[in-house]
Parts: sequence; structure tokens; C-alpha cells
Amino acid sequence: MKIINKIAEMQQYSTLQRCEGKKIAVVPTMGFLHEGHLSLIDCARKEADIVIVTNFVNPTQFAPHEDLDTYPRNFEEDCKLCKERGTDIVFAPEADDMYCADRTTWVIEEKLSKHLCGLSRPVFFRGICTVVTKLFNITLPDIAVFGQKDAQQALIITRMVRDLNFPIEIIVAPLVREKDGLAMSSRNRYLNEGERHRGLVISRSLFRAEKMLVQNGIGRLGEVLSMIVDNISEAGGKIDYVEALDAATLEEPDENVKTLLLACAADFGKARLIDNVLVKIGE
Repeated sequence: MKIINKIAEMQQYSTLQRCEGKKIAVVPTMGFLHEGHLSLIDCARKEADIVIVTNFVNPTQFAPHEDLDTYPRNFEEDCKLCKERGTDIVFAPEADDMYCADRTTWVIEEKLSKHLCGLSRPVFFRGICTVVTKLFNITLPDIAVFGQKDAQQALIITRMVRDLNFPIEIIVAPLVREKDGLAMSSRNRYLNEGERHRGLVISRSLFRAEKMLVQNGIGRLGEVLSMIVDNISEAGGKIDYVEALDAATLEEPDENVKTLLLACAADFGKARLIDNVLVKIGE
């Protein structure tokens, strides 16, 4: 496995691999890897000849009051895990190389990003779309793998790739959970023992809601959402959102909806936990 830090070197490497007819997959990450990230690498390994994992804590997706400076990092351990999973390249650029001081260009998605996380984090998806576009232009992949845990992000990137004609296949891999049901996240390290235990209410409420919706359809959707809100609030979570939206459009569902994205975000202590389930209606 090779570590590349410079943009030009990364582009040269990928160009050479493509000229040799090799298929490239990229897994964009912000490091501090866990089993969820590693499952994305495994997926990429099955689909491509060359697997590139990007390791870059992207400053433009953080608002001034958010945790950019304290975001967990462990580059040495990340590289060890990547090597064990068969990664070919870890691309780890410096922020000053990725962003010019006088930059004035952004990539903005104007519809899907207005919901869920985009409401409370207004600069978030502008930063995501911009950095992913840059990483695509630098790593030159045929395939990019994202996780279902960040369902809105995956949907926005898929839309961006379609709308801007990137010649890249987007694969969305399943959400990976801890044994107790907690959705894996780098920010889980912020949780103390009590907060982690109370945070389990999110996944448990989502699973219960999924069963209720499969059995009864969306006719009792308001009741289902209220149940989730009440459970999280009683456990001491500070709710950002609890919503059920059309999984394809992120619009309010109607009676013809086929798949619901049941999603929530809540703070437990210093950790912002997000989670979701996809609910098939009428099957």
C-alpha cells in the first residue's frame, strides 16, 4: 500500500492505471476509520482493480461552531486498517493544497440538500459536494462507494454525479451497526457510557417504527414519528429532526410512496448521532 499526499502525484497515478485498463474505486473518508468504513473498502475491493481510500478532514463542511479542530484523528491506525483490507492507495492531502486561500468556486445542490441535515447545517452539503467533486477530479475513479448511514449525502452525491455527467458509478453500501444496534460513527467516541446506552433509543425506536409502518402503511405516520420523538426526548436526547420522507426524492410521502427514508438526528452529550432505516411500503 502506498500513501500519496500530493494532488498531482495522485492524478498521475490514476491516469496511469486507467491507461493500463484498470478499474479504479474510491472510498472518500475523513479518517478515524471504523468497521463501517472498512465495509466500504471491502465493497470497493470486490468491484475494482485499484482501491483508493481518501483520508481528509474537510474543513469546508464544518460551520465555525462545529468540531473541526477536535474531530477524531488517528492516521497511523487508519493506514494499518486500510492495508489489512487490501487498499492500494491512501490519499491524504493537506487542506492548503486542496483549497486555495482566495477560492471562489463551490458545487451546490439546490433541492435535496434543503432537508434533514441541511436545515441545521446550512454549509454542510456545499462543502460535501465541493470536496467530493475535487476528490473525483483528483483520484479519477470509475466507481465511488458511500455508506447508507449518511443517506442524504449518498442521495445528493448520486444526484450530483447524474446532473454533472461524471462518468462514475455510485455504490451505496449498507449501514453497519455495533452489536447493540448503534449506528457506527467516528463521533461515537464522544459518548460516555451513559450517553451511549441512552443513545441506543434511536435505533430501537427506528426498528419499532419500521415494523409499525410495514404492518399499517403510512396512515399512522404521525403517530409513529411522535413515538420516536417521545422516546428520544425521554432518554435525554436533543432532537435535530425526526422525519419520514420519500427515499427517492426526500419529499413528503403520499399514498403511492414505495420506500420511506425514516431518519433522525439527535445530540447525546457532545455527540451528534444520525441514523436511518429504509422502509418498504406495501410489500
